[in-house]
Amino acid sequence: MNEASPGLRPVALITGASVGIGAALAQVFAQNGHRLVLVARRKEKLTALADRIAASGGAQPLVLAIDLTERDAATRIAAELAVHGLEPQYVVNNAGFGLLGEAANLDRADQLAMIDLNVRVLADLSLGFVDSLSRHRGGILNVGSVAGFLPGPGMAVYYASKAFVLSFSEALHQELCERGIRVTVLCPGPVPTEFQQRAGIKSTPGSKLLTWSAEQVAAAGYDALMRGRRVLVPGLANKMVTILPYILPRGFFLRAVARSQTNQARYSKSS
Repeated sequence: MNEASPGLRPVALITGASVGIGAALAQVFAQNGHRLVLVARRKEKLTALADRIAASGGAQPLVLAIDLTERDAATRIAAELAVHGLEPQYVVNNAGFGLLGEAANLDRADQLAMIDLNVRVLADLSLGFVDSLSRHRGGILNVGSVAGFLPGPGMAVYYASKAFVLSFSEALHQELCERGIRVTVLCPGPVPTEFQQRAGIKSTPGSKLLTWSAEQVAAAGYDALMRGRRVLVPGLANKMVTILPYILPRGFFLRAVARSQTNQARYSKSS
């Protein structure tokens, strides 16, 4: 995927683009004149989004209905781009999911699949197109979470996966800057999307001060990437959440997060 490809048209490659933050990011990139490649499993939703973007004046996005957890997914994406004369200027790693519950009680295969998508796939796509990103002076936007700053009893694997995204992205920001590649990790707090349904959460956690819409998060993330920011946590209240673990004892946050997730689990079972 890193061989020189002169003459190929630059695109923004966005994963998990069918709904939520991914779909909002696709619209923001399109509004700013980028040609898009949209990747997710659900072709119908991707096609509907691509048609909306085209109807609003943007270039018709290329739709790739690919299950990213398949081991050859990145290779298939690269092959499809080459067939269409495209190569990434921006890679947006938004695909991912979480699961509510104690790790010992959740299905182990589901949790390993979470690690595969949230960690392995993100790393694969972040590293797979470095040469083209450098040629086009582009960048990588990795969607993390405020969860990446905290211990996560009650969603242990999800929180740990987002801690990887945060650490990995910050390191890439430093490593790739000399190649002209911007790397930003976007760490929102609660965002009402399908994420909650997939995770088994019946309501968006956190206070309204912490909650941002997918559209607000996407606009802030795009701006941060274009400005070359290393980390963006949207919203003052969410920024405070990420600072407190450095001030208060770690044990305090372990207990606080555990209580919060336990309450969410009880609410979800009773709803």
